[in-house]
Amino acid sequence: MHRLIRTDVLEIAYEEHGPPDGPPAILLHGFPDDVRAWDGVAPALAAEGHRVLVPYLRGYGPTRFIEPATPRSGQQAALGADLRAFIDALGLGPALLAGYDWGGRAACIVAALWPERVRGLLSITGYNIQDIARAAEPAGPAQELRYWYQWYFHTPRGVAGLERNRRELCRLLWRLWSPNWAFDEATYARTAASFVNPDFVAVVVHSYRHRYGAAEGDRALEPIEQALAAQPVIPVATINLHGEADGVTPPALSEPHHRKFSGFYDRRVLPGAGHFVPQEAPGAVLEALRSLHHGPR
Repeated sequence: MHRLIRTDVLEIAYEEHGPPDGPPAILLHGFPDDVRAWDGVAPALAAEGHRVLVPYLRGYGPTRFIEPATPRSGQQAALGADLRAFIDALGLGPALLAGYDWGGRAACIVAALWPERVRGLLSITGYNIQDIARAAEPAGPAQELRYWYQWYFHTPRGVAGLERNRRELCRLLWRLWSPNWAFDEATYARTAASFVNPDFVAVVVHSYRHRYGAAEGDRALEPIEQALAAQPVIPVATINLHGEADGVTPPALSEPHHRKFSGFYDRRVLPGAGHFVPQEAPGAVLEALRSLHHGPR
């Protein structure tokens, strides 16, 4: 069921499945994606009794900013603040959080800074909080090549390219990041409709500039950014699913992430899966969420 909830900053569109009094589970998409990423997970989780909430992030689908003057920020603090505000606006108790990419970042931030709101965390690719202070340190050449789109968005040409060719560019990223996933055009088209949001380009460009210190953040979010600069440890029970064939974030990058979790932590590498784990391996996602719901053993 499609719904809207209003926070101080956004009118957040979301889909809801399952009983309204069930234990809450929030499923968060990444870039470039939308709520359709969870179609293989949400109905099954709802059938098991969960109240499943799948929001469109800022800049995607029907989600809209309330005020024209609000900065169209894509910084990590904005994503975390949006998720916290979503939880509070709905009056939820501790929720299961599951996310990857941008959504995984939002989930990690809430789990780190407001752990009382989190029952368990499924963070695809592990610790997703950015270390902006160290962002100028180069990665190896192969990883720098995988980040080509991020450097592209730092240029006027890249902004124009995303504006003009967003559908084609994002389809290319799907193919590069999940090389074993044979998605069809209809599957992609259902998600690509969300990239028509009037704030999509502004939010995406700001996200990839801010993380490298090339764009100022929203001043209202500075206290959260300062807290994240400390690279806080996450105390809640966490499972990390990482696709073996992830074309932008190879599994080796999350091998040392266990040091950033002080509670239960389990890392599972999924053979053949790429970046879009909820669509490529929904069974593994469901198994992980069930484990978190019942408590680690």
